[in-house]
Amino acid sequence: MFARLGSLVVRHPWRTIGAWVVIIVAVVATAPALTATTDQSDFLPSHYESIQAAKLQEKAFPNAAAPAAIVVFERTDGAPLSAPDTAAVGSIADQLNQAHLKDVTGIQAVPPSENRLIQIAAVQMTKVTNPSDTRQNDAVKALRTALQDNLHGTDLKAGITGSAAQTLDAQESSTKGLAIIGIATVALILVLLLLIFRSPVIALLPIVVIGAISTVVNGLIATVSKAFDLKIDSSVSTILLVVLFGVGTDYILFLMFRYRERLRAGEDPKTAMVSAVTRVGEAITSAAGAVIIAFMALTLSTLGLFRALGPALAIAVAVALLAGLTLVPAIVSLLGTKVFWPSKAWRVEPKGALFAALGRGLGRRPAVFAAASGGVLIVLGVFAIGFNPTFDLTSGSTSNASESTVYSKELLKGMPAGVTQPSDVLLQSPNPLNKTQLDAYRTELTRVDGVGEVSEPALSRDTTVAHFQVTLKSAPESDQAIETVRGPLRTAVHEAAPPGTTAVVGGLTSVFVDFQDAMNHDYAVVFPVAAILIMIVLALLLRSLVAPWYLMASVFLGFGATLGATVMVFQHLRGESGLIFTLPVIMYLFVVALGTDYNILMVARLREEAREGRNPRESAALALHHTGPTIAAAGVILAGTFASMMLAGNSTLAQMGFAISVGIAIAAFVMAMFFTPALTALIGHRAWWPGHGDTHQKPRQTENREPVSIS
Repeated sequence: MFARLGSLVVRHPWRTIGAWVVIIVAVVATAPALTATTDQSDFLPSHYESIQAAKLQEKAFPNAAAPAAIVVFERTDGAPLSAPDTAAVGSIADQLNQAHLKDVTGIQAVPPSENRLIQIAAVQMTKVTNPSDTRQNDAVKALRTALQDNLHGTDLKAGITGSAAQTLDAQESSTKGLAIIGIATVALILVLLLLIFRSPVIALLPIVVIGAISTVVNGLIATVSKAFDLKIDSSVSTILLVVLFGVGTDYILFLMFRYRERLRAGEDPKTAMVSAVTRVGEAITSAAGAVIIAFMALTLSTLGLFRALGPALAIAVAVALLAGLTLVPAIVSLLGTKVFWPSKAWRVEPKGALFAALGRGLGRRPAVFAAASGGVLIVLGVFAIGFNPTFDLTSGSTSNASESTVYSKELLKGMPAGVTQPSDVLLQSPNPLNKTQLDAYRTELTRVDGVGEVSEPALSRDTTVAHFQVTLKSAPESDQAIETVRGPLRTAVHEAAPPGTTAVVGGLTSVFVDFQDAMNHDYAVVFPVAAILIMIVLALLLRSLVAPWYLMASVFLGFGATLGATVMVFQHLRGESGLIFTLPVIMYLFVVALGTDYNILMVARLREEAREGRNPRESAALALHHTGPTIAAAGVILAGTFASMMLAGNSTLAQMGFAISVGIAIAAFVMAMFFTPALTALIGHRAWWPGHGDTHQKPRQTENREPVSIS
């Protein structure tokens, strides 16, 4: 099949390129805009308590809303607020109200904190329900400008935090981070490919191709998201950019390395490209299939965040694969050997002293290589035991210097940490609620450990639903707040409800509690399903029931080592409270999928060498000799592209970038390069049972390799 595909593309390069141009134009012209949401509750199914609370609150109190933003006032010298200062705060709030800022519907100053270090004003804004609606963002910008103008002549300083301000700062941080990541990714690919091939043509090839197909990817994702009502998280654009450039460049590298090898074997450029597609097509298609399957396993998640992320990434990989097998061969077949210009190094097989020596060493002592590489994975994996998930998506997605983050911390000088996002307790009765019931219930809520304040209840129009705002002592996304809501608060809310009534807990912290439960479900479902499906792909590719088991075992060791390394760096060395809660699922999929990528490439080459009549140890030695440079180059580029996420300026992307880049480095330089071929050499012919895909075949006449001595 791949021989026919390669021949067709090479015979008709202009038609292939023209077909891609038509596809790009058609998708761009017809696809809807790709929009993202920052509302975490959008990602949970309706049976969770936090979502039930949100729906009840919206039904019973359609016009009520928590403050969209909070203005935090304090003295410039840090002293307690005086009576004139408090009067100035009230005056500023009045002036801001009178300014009639667009989409700011009300500003209400409240009394200063008990220690008088902080005073706040609650800001109501036009409610937005569409992720593409920018009215609150624009309102925050206008309010910030007007606020600073009104502070002149006072001894006060102030800033705006709260959900609307945090959303704005997160989006601005994401836009800035995406630009940094894009520039860093492109620069890294250019530099590394220049070093590897010494040709600006090859260095630019992935940039041009992937830049062109990125419009197709975004258009297809937008179309699928709209058709199936998938909620796209705001971080998806960053991950997509890195996946597309990283994986796409890898597939192009696999093809170009094999193309260069066939040229050195004496084939003419067009024949060499057909041979390259024929020989590497099955391996990279199987590798891409494993990645796509792993990503699509996310559709089994209970979280809308992952159900949308999986298909989006799968589409990106599928388009990158299709371009790698059609568009790239078409372009290269037109350029011929000019693709290597101005370098002449492609003509001569380099000595490859390092990888040749490593191959000989592995062939002689596979047990030593297996034990050493496996030991590294196990030692790093021990640290994974200390993993602690955190849910601080808001501050984690913004810079520590952003106004919303700075004034969220300033707020803690005088207010409970939970004031920015109070929890909502809703008490519902089939009959009108009376004051005695409500007072007794409120008293029980105030006694809950971890609760700072409980507001007087607001009653629905028919008095059958009461809404209590519960301010926690801890920040709403903190471990302490989550434990408070999960345990004592929900227990008290349910048990203290008067007979015949029901009660639920809503708000951001309650959403995080439900997120944690949903994640535990996903760990039990998504992980094993993805592993089983990838093993099926491996079994079909290798015609073996043995190899998939130890290949997946190596990948699981790589996952544990990656999580352990990330825990060690961020929790132990940097002293952070934990890692973002979505990290294990995302990391698992990337490490498992991309780790399998490199394993497939190595084992496929090992099998190819065995079919030339070499014994298992010689095959492993030659596979490392010839495929080691390809995997090393691909691993450096892919790990480097993900590492660029650490430049975005926020902890969420920093943790993701570090974890995935380290995972890819482990997959390439420990698992695929040493652990997998060493195990295959030790297991020998039995690794290919029952298909025995390593059975000796008649050597190809174009092969002209010296035997590798491992004695």
